[in-house]
Amino acid sequence: MTFQVPVVDIAPYVQGGSPDEKAAVARAIDVACSTVGFIQILGHGIPLDTRAGLAAAMDEFFCLTLDEKKTYRTPSGINRGYSPPKSESLSLSLGVESASRMNDFFEAFNVGAAQSDYPDAEVDPVHYAENVWPDAAPGFEPRVSAYFAEARRVANTMTDIFADALGLPAGFFDAYTGHSLDVLRMNNYALPPGTVDLDGDLTGMGEHTDYGIVTVLWADQVAGLQVLGADGSWNDVSPADDALLINLGDVTARWTNERWMSTLHRVKPPIVDGTIERRRSAAYFHDGDFDALIETLPSCISAEHPNLYEPVTVGEHIAAKLAGSRAGVRNEKAAREAARVLAAQQQ
Repeated sequence: MTFQVPVVDIAPYVQGGSPDEKAAVARAIDVACSTVGFIQILGHGIPLDTRAGLAAAMDEFFCLTLDEKKTYRTPSGINRGYSPPKSESLSLSLGVESASRMNDFFEAFNVGAAQSDYPDAEVDPVHYAENVWPDAAPGFEPRVSAYFAEARRVANTMTDIFADALGLPAGFFDAYTGHSLDVLRMNNYALPPGTVDLDGDLTGMGEHTDYGIVTVLWADQVAGLQVLGADGSWNDVSPADDALLINLGDVTARWTNERWMSTLHRVKPPIVDGTIERRRSAAYFHDGDFDALIETLPSCISAEHPNLYEPVTVGEHIAAKLAGSRAGVRNEKAAREAARVLAAQQQ
């Protein structure tokens, strides 16, 4: 059976469709989340100019020299600013040892929801750190901020759809996302010739699951993203025209007792004529409130499907994952995900 990422038009939720139209969207999302865990969404409503602005902002920053970009680094415990190539290993977030630690060659820049965005909430300024904006790229902040606001809207729309698809009360997820720990990670896959060995098993971004509730992904239509299928095979995925990619995170898998899976994915960079073809992506991670307690939904527990997960806060879960990817500390609490990675590597 050919692997396919379902395409769903969510316009009825964005533009105020009828109850029947929304119900059809919710059913389609349920099927996609139950079978693939990745979705191509159309009708998201993010203007083309805003998406083009994001791409231009990324070009402006990533075209700076490496020394300039490194001035915007933050400590590994602060999920903001610049991450240079080979400073992370996403596979360690699942507790899987890579052949060479900290070997993911992508570079990235992170911005996120800060303490100042939630003046009425008591939040930790470390986890809700203020953003580091590169003054060497003056067009970066306004363009990225414009896209961030649109991506947040889409993420909130997706949780509205999730509530309907799971038969939950309208607004169910609001209680867990009032001060959501949201991050936009902009990735650049391109290195100067000679920086990496193209004859080796090159890793753009190691196999991993996303950490939170849902991810909204903008990406170039360039090969590289691969998604793990139910049969254990890795499959190439590229966004359709005007589409954004949606995938589920670990928090949603926990909530639904794996009725919906947080799908494993990775980036294997395309090599054309002996050089890496540049690829850009920007992932908006909608992770939930740092102090929100995630417990399996009772409707997803039965004699046939006993509860797989102990309660955990969003903060505890994400801290363990980030310690793996950023600090090189293998995550010992991701046994189920690690088993899936190891099984796939044997294919």
